[in-house]
Amino acid sequence: MPTLLLLCLSNIFMTFAWYGHLKYGHDWPLWKAVLVSWLIALFEYCLAVPANRLGYGMFTGFQLKIAQEVITLLVFVGFAVLFLGERPAWNHFAAFACLGGAAWFAFGVR
Repeated sequence: MPTLLLLCLSNIFMTFAWYGHLKYGHDWPLWKAVLVSWLIALFEYCLAVPANRLGYGMFTGFQLKIAQEVITLLVFVGFAVLFLGERPAWNHFAAFACLGGAAWFAFGVR
């Protein structure tokens, strides 16, 4: 499952690129936050593109996208709790359950 591992790693980079500046970058000018985010996102692309190329054929394009979204949410929950110090609420878990249902329909139903 190199595809899923690469998607997990790429999502870690992208989560930091998109949200990492929220904790420490409030004093940064916007151009600096964008530049730093782009530099981090470069590594994300270096992982995501091979992940999708390797996985296409084993998975459909739809399945790759849905897997990426589920991984994104799992990575973000860890990031929000561990890095941002936020606590998820019941409605967040309800929304994740709905997305889990979407993943089941994408992968489990034939």
